[in-house]
Amino acid sequence: MPDDFNDRYDSIYVTPPNRELCDPEVQHREFHWNLDELEYADELGFDGLGVNEHHQNGYGYCNSPNLIAFHLARRKSNAAIVTMGATLPMYNPPIRVAEEFAMIDVLSGGRLVAGLPVGTPMDNCLCYGITPTEVRPRYYEAHDLIKQAWTRPGPFSFNGRFNKLRYVNPWPLPYQRNPHPPIWLAGGGSMETWSFAAQNNYTYNYLSFLGHGFAEDMMKGYWDVADQHGLDRNPYRAGFAQVVVVGETDAEAERLYTPHLKYFYETALNTAPWQAAIPGYSSTKSIKNLMAKAPNGGYGAHRGHKATWGDLIDKGIVIGGGPETVVQQLEAAMRKLNAGHLICLMQVGSMDNALTRHCMKLFAEKVLPKVRPLWDKEGWKDHWWPTGAAQDASAPVHELVEA
Repeated sequence: MPDDFNDRYDSIYVTPPNRELCDPEVQHREFHWNLDELEYADELGFDGLGVNEHHQNGYGYCNSPNLIAFHLARRKSNAAIVTMGATLPMYNPPIRVAEEFAMIDVLSGGRLVAGLPVGTPMDNCLCYGITPTEVRPRYYEAHDLIKQAWTRPGPFSFNGRFNKLRYVNPWPLPYQRNPHPPIWLAGGGSMETWSFAAQNNYTYNYLSFLGHGFAEDMMKGYWDVADQHGLDRNPYRAGFAQVVVVGETDAEAERLYTPHLKYFYETALNTAPWQAAIPGYSSTKSIKNLMAKAPNGGYGAHRGHKATWGDLIDKGIVIGGGPETVVQQLEAAMRKLNAGHLICLMQVGSMDNALTRHCMKLFAEKVLPKVRPLWDKEGWKDHWWPTGAAQDASAPVHELVEA
């Protein structure tokens, strides 16, 4: 975005004019970079490759994660394909998600993680016109339809409030039939998602750009809910997304990544509060909880915010430095959050392909081997990992999610 973006526009989401700011030639290059980085992560030995969905914004414009996942499914690989994911309320009918996920799972030989997020209010309500108070009901119904499509013999009829289908009989069925691909949920602090994850024995992933420093209270809330449902504290029930940047030394990391982190946190996350806090989208208790525990209500950057390397590291927003520094920070963060699935955000803001690959290579060679055995002594098993992907029950999941 131009240097004066924050002065000229109120948000990087939903409303920045596409004819003025969206350059197809730049996006042609960056889509190729994105795929190149995902494929490179696979070659480096990351346990999983992450894709996600957003709409009408200037920092994350993959509006169809299943297209990217289908491309990755064709590769000869042991890496999980983690779709975090298809935003269910926006699919009409959501049987489309069941079909496309099944195609990805079959093509990949059972490597799919089926991420089923509720999605952001910007995507659901402002880009796709979903009534805010209908987002959750549509989500729950879509979830039920997809699970039935994968597990109930067809054809059968589905008569819901939002979806009325005379015939539900999808082909193909998922490759994973135990009884379906593992389902992961994603949230930014909604208490309803904690409960839904616990009720259904799904993995809950806290997705935020605010880092482990602000994830602690949120993850504590999730684990309290898990306790209330009588679940064990297996760390693989949980995951979190963390910006991670690695240099040869602490000094190199600060020099290489500070400009891109500043751009990311000062501009690329500048979402207007009126877009991110739409009345009716979240429950009162979730809003109060988020406002009490996360800066700026958890809605990313804000006007006047200045991101410095020291501030981002000290507050636990970013994990960064030389390999040993990053290992220490990651181990402490994962222990603190009791999280077994680590979603690494490694392409940040304005980082180009060469710098992203430099970061990923250092992480894969000098960090990943040291953090993988973190939960070995406890003997926890990852029951939420796809059967066709590499099975290392002691290994945290390291995904690459393009920001």
